[in-house]
Order: sequence, then C-alpha cells, then structure tokens
Amino acid sequence: MTTSTAFTGKTLMITGGTGSFGNTVLKHFVHTDLAEIRIFSRDEKKQDDMRHRLQEKSPELADKVRFFIGDVRNLQSVRDAMHGVDYIFHAAALKQVPSCEFFPMEAVRTNVLGTDNVLHAAIDEGVDRVVCLSTDKAAYPINAMGKSKAMMESIIYANARNGAGRTTICCTRYGNVMCSRGSVIPLFIDRIRKGEPLTVTDPNMTRFLMNLDEAVDLVQFAFEHANPGDLFIQKAPASTIGDLAEAVQEVFGRVGTQVIGTRHGEKLYETLMTCEERLRAEDMGDYFRVACDSRDLNYDKFVVNGEVTTMADEAYTSHNTSRLDVAGTVEKIKTAEYVQLALEGREYEAVQ
Repeated sequence: MTTSTAFTGKTLMITGGTGSFGNTVLKHFVHTDLAEIRIFSRDEKKQDDMRHRLQEKSPELADKVRFFIGDVRNLQSVRDAMHGVDYIFHAAALKQVPSCEFFPMEAVRTNVLGTDNVLHAAIDEGVDRVVCLSTDKAAYPINAMGKSKAMMESIIYANARNGAGRTTICCTRYGNVMCSRGSVIPLFIDRIRKGEPLTVTDPNMTRFLMNLDEAVDLVQFAFEHANPGDLFIQKAPASTIGDLAEAVQEVFGRVGTQVIGTRHGEKLYETLMTCEERLRAEDMGDYFRVACDSRDLNYDKFVVNGEVTTMADEAYTSHNTSRLDVAGTVEKIKTAEYVQLALEGREYEAVQ
C-alpha cells in the first residue's frame, strides 16, 4: 500500500475507529506523515487497549493519535471531535445481521441517523473529504442491517448531490472482510482449537472474500479518485461457505462440519453492484466506480419528453464473480494477518 502525499500534515478522523477496520487503518497510517489521527468511538475499554498497544509498539508515534469518546448517534459529540479535521473515514456501524434483525431501530440510529450526523457535522466544519464504508448487504437488501445501510447510502448520495460545499463525500461498498470482528473465520479457528465441529448455515451460500488490508486499499483508492457521490467497489473473488469451512480445516485441522440452517436475514448470495448501478459503472482495473445519479426532481424530463433509462443484464454478485475452489480459498485466507498469526500460535494485535 502506498500513501498519498495529500495526507501530509493533515488530520484524519476515523469513526468507529476501535473496530477491525480502524485498527488496520491505524496500523498502515500511523507511520505516515499525517499530522494527527483521531480515533472516535464509544468504547473506552477498546480505546484504552488501542492506546496501550500503540505506546508499546510505537511509542515515538503515540502522540500523533488522539482518542475521542463519543457516539455518532449524538451530533454534539461528533461536532466536538471534528474541529480541525481534514479527512474522515466513516466506519462506525452496527453490522451484525441477526442482532440488527432483532433490534432494527438500533441499526437505524447508528447506520442511518449516525451517518447523517457525521455528514452534516463534516459539511459544517468544512472537512475536505469523507469516505463512508458500506456493505454488499445494502444492494437489494432483505435484512434490517442491509436496509439501514441502503438508507445510509441514500443519505450519502443526497448530501453529495444537494451541495456539500467544499466537502467531497463518497462511498465504498465491499463484501465479507475476512477475520474482521464478528466474522466467521475466527469463529471457525476457535471451534477447531476446542475440537468442536464447524457450524455452517448453508454450504451452498457464496460470499465475497477480501482481507482487511484490501479494505483499507479500497478506501484509499476512493479517497484519491472520488467525485462527489461516487460509489467504489473492489472486484473480489468468492467461495461457497462449504468450501470456506473446508479450507479453514485444511489449514488448522479437521473437526467436521455441521449444517445448522440459515439465520435470520441471510441470503444465498450477496450483490456488490446492482443491475441499475452496473449500467453507469466505470471499470478502473481492480475497482468499479459507480457515478452518482445526478438527475434532479424535474419529472418532465422523463414523463413528458420520454427520456428512458435501462439496466444492465446482470448484477455483480458472489455467484457470478470469480469462484475460488478449496485450494484457492486456502491461499486467500492465508493472506489475512489474523490467520498468519494464528498459525504461529500468536494473538492478533492490530497496531504494529
């Protein structure tokens, strides 16, 4: 990963900064010439752990990282942390599908209202650039988490389209990030260590696979190339959940697999780019850029003048992307630092 010179002397704020993504951003960016990195989250224990790891691993850099206790649901706490910020990576979210399904208004308060708070505070403070993190579950959503993220994206595009002053707002969307907090690979490894069979909801399900470093690369690419309202998607391979379980056992030992049936709100496959988005997508090599739909509310363009829009033949999904077999999945999961450290018998520590 290379770091843009645009970061030199600037202040970066990461909302939800104590999560897996925030830890990986800090690991990459704390050694750059950013003047300051602000970690904004509501979990004081995780902030304290992060601070101590940083002081232990890189004491000479600890002073450039500042920690702010707050919640994106609280507009004033967001404003208080944002004075003097140049860039924001907005990662704060409720992202567990089952918990959001049982408590959907909590997902709304964090993912929808929280994002609205972050964007309005950023616009008011004159922040230069905001990159928001979304999920494949926001495309054709069927669960509360995905629906809340879809609404989050609508808020992003509305603010970008309606005039955000000097603030450029864009969005990234990606699939399963391997070994992020609450994801399945650490659960599989833990069960193998305990000698328990791996539980699989449906072995035929497919999911995109990317590692945390690739997630940070996607956000940096969006930061460097975004026009207001752009959506960026990384091209990613996928595997079936059955093959993923086999791959983890190939690496860590065989304990068998138990099929338990789908959970609340699960899909057979995920969509990273809808048919409608694919129509206006630009292929940028490793990434797609989907330009913001900048049409206004003048319906005469479409009703009176007969202007027509169409959709692409198919969406970009975990069923039609490049499919990894078990051997390919083994190689992919080995790119995750969590897996590399687990093979050495070490615990994952994000700040290095």
